[in-house]
Amino acid sequence: MALHFSKEEFASRIHKSIEHLVQRGLHGLLMFRQESMFYLTGYDSFGYVFFQCLYLGADGRLMLLTRAPDLRQARHTSFIEDIRIWVDRAEANPALELKQILQEFGCRGQRLGVEYDAYGLTARNGKLLETALDGFCRLEDASDLVSRLRVAKSPAELEYVRTAATLADRALDEAHRLAGPGADEGEILAAMQGVIFAGGGDYPGNEFIIGSGPDALLCRYKSGRRRLDAEDQLTLEWAAAYRHYHAAMMRTIPIGRATPRHVALHKVTMEAMQACMEALRPGRPIGEVFDAYARTCDAAGMRDHRLNATGYSLGTTFAPNWMDWPMFYHGNPVVAEPNMVFFLHMILMDSTANQAMCFGHTVLVTASGCEVLSERPLELVVK
Repeated sequence: MALHFSKEEFASRIHKSIEHLVQRGLHGLLMFRQESMFYLTGYDSFGYVFFQCLYLGADGRLMLLTRAPDLRQARHTSFIEDIRIWVDRAEANPALELKQILQEFGCRGQRLGVEYDAYGLTARNGKLLETALDGFCRLEDASDLVSRLRVAKSPAELEYVRTAATLADRALDEAHRLAGPGADEGEILAAMQGVIFAGGGDYPGNEFIIGSGPDALLCRYKSGRRRLDAEDQLTLEWAAAYRHYHAAMMRTIPIGRATPRHVALHKVTMEAMQACMEALRPGRPIGEVFDAYARTCDAAGMRDHRLNATGYSLGTTFAPNWMDWPMFYHGNPVVAEPNMVFFLHMILMDSTANQAMCFGHTVLVTASGCEVLSERPLELVVK
């Protein structure tokens, strides 16, 4: 088996999950989040694009219902012994097959938790699930059960996060090496991703974000490459992933020269970053981190140029994105704890001047504050 953690660590994770099941009065949990499956068993696959369910019972029983292509995948990457296969055919309804298995496990009339908030459970499959189990058992949303356990990282997980942070730094070095007048965005992307792969990294949960000129004000990936002008701006947001654990970074790089507006925006992003890092402390609600970002930007007259969130948790996540729960936004009551990992991004986008300044890095909550995992400074680099 290609396991990335010890059997003892997996056993501890399952034990804690069962404790939470019992506390909620649940007989079992139907998992559709690939993150949960990977976290509890090591199972590593993108098979969740089809109907796929991992069952964990309060009695410790584990069962994976999946398709034939993932049979050997599950055997090789996890310790799941009970693997059931549903067969591809016209009018296939794997939810009914799941019902038969749950009948075998004594789930009739019981309360079962469901990971409804899962990319692996489409609206169609969710309807199939609820129709199949209607009158058979009671379903409750337990999307947060395993997600909450995943937020604070173990020492073994933090080793992977730190490796990812090192790879993210190397990607930034490549961007700085290649960026400049006439540089090709495609070559920059290839070099950044290439150095991560060369370091043993994985595909990230979503595409790297790259935009220059007017596209430097975008927060999402879009298709199409261009060459940088003699005077330009390049915004990059990327994450290195190692064993699926992510460390994200963000930079805006002025090309040719930094305009006075670039310099002014950068000054505010640095002030906001410092304020956010001071607000991110164990025992404090993470909504205060966003408030520090907003307060700093607004005081500098940047209210119209900031966003309504300023980062999020990072961990082991799968496509379609690397964002994990929880997020920094006003009023979020989740309390920061040691060993939580977050991406802090200070984004300012001035659509009037058509200029951006976006800086971010990954931090670890410590016993007294937070630690930056990147070794690269936040200075404004002009290429």
